[in-house]
Amino acid sequence: MNSILYVGIDVHTTNYTLCTFSLGEEKGIFPHTVAPDYKQILLYLEMVRTKAAGLNGNVDFICGYEAGCLGYTLYKQLTEHGVKCLILAPTTILQPKKGKRIKTDKRDAELIAKSLAYRTYSEVYVPDEQDNQVKEFIRMREDHQTALKKIKQQINSFCLRNGFHYTAGNTWTAKHLNWLHSLPLAPMLWEILQEYLVTYTYLSDKLERLDQRIEELAELPRYKQNVKKLTCFMGIKTKTALATIVEISDFSRFTKPAKYASYLGLVPGEDSSGDDRNHLGITKAGNAHIRRLMVESAQSYSRGHIGYKSKALKARQAGNDAQTISYADRANERLRRKYYKMIARGVKRNVAITAIARELSCFMWGMMTDNIA
Repeated sequence: MNSILYVGIDVHTTNYTLCTFSLGEEKGIFPHTVAPDYKQILLYLEMVRTKAAGLNGNVDFICGYEAGCLGYTLYKQLTEHGVKCLILAPTTILQPKKGKRIKTDKRDAELIAKSLAYRTYSEVYVPDEQDNQVKEFIRMREDHQTALKKIKQQINSFCLRNGFHYTAGNTWTAKHLNWLHSLPLAPMLWEILQEYLVTYTYLSDKLERLDQRIEELAELPRYKQNVKKLTCFMGIKTKTALATIVEISDFSRFTKPAKYASYLGLVPGEDSSGDDRNHLGITKAGNAHIRRLMVESAQSYSRGHIGYKSKALKARQAGNDAQTISYADRANERLRRKYYKMIARGVKRNVAITAIARELSCFMWGMMTDNIA
């Protein structure tokens, strides 16, 4: 039976730092820094195999690195060459002992190796190629949305700096844009505003085009049915449904809805010692992108009457089977009622919205795993 050595890799764009750890040892061995090339890691593994004379060279390796800038690239390269590799969620990796503030690449690589050996980590799920491509497309769309939000803030700030403040209703409506175009500005200031507005128009038009492309992707056979199911929930439209599907890929890897909510970082943290228990805010561990989408979707439950279904929601539910619609309706009614009850008890709005987001994610897990009885 081969012995197992655990290799932690602290990855950077400029270099990889590696360290090997074996169960029963007190510290890592064979620390080494190499160029950022997977081939150098393969050479390192062969070097360790040769030096592990006490094990007669009969060793298997389990490598791991922290999720970050490399994405899935290094994982795929090592896996293709027969090396078992894991991507570790950053918040689940062992941390230095309290009082030790020395942080080096070597120490980080050793902590990753120890996490692998003691199994204290949570593994990042690696999606297939098509899911990954769609995920990257949706995230690219989010980047453009962030840029649009930024340019809106810049235009508003520009107007305020020059003594103009819009008070005739909601901003970024046709009426507001007409107001911007009619401002009595000096020639140079007018030119600046026009440059801002050109960027605003470009990004607005681009977002419309990207949203249309997302609608097309959602119609692909592998996504269509699941997207239709998820959009039966209030606040879940095509983009959110498709983003959730491609980010999670396999919902069945979570055995219970609570584990799924925990993966999204929507469960409360706890600091306990003996009989003392101190409940904290949500952990914010795991998939930040889906967590943000869930919180945004939960805002829908803070409006309207319990049991009310908008025309848009009825249109999204059309074509689904009766059991799916019934499950979503029960969830929608429960979550809206829960929100109003929490607010009536004096719970802060943001806390209530987060609680709704957590429960909404659990209902979505049920929908995707056919636990809708």
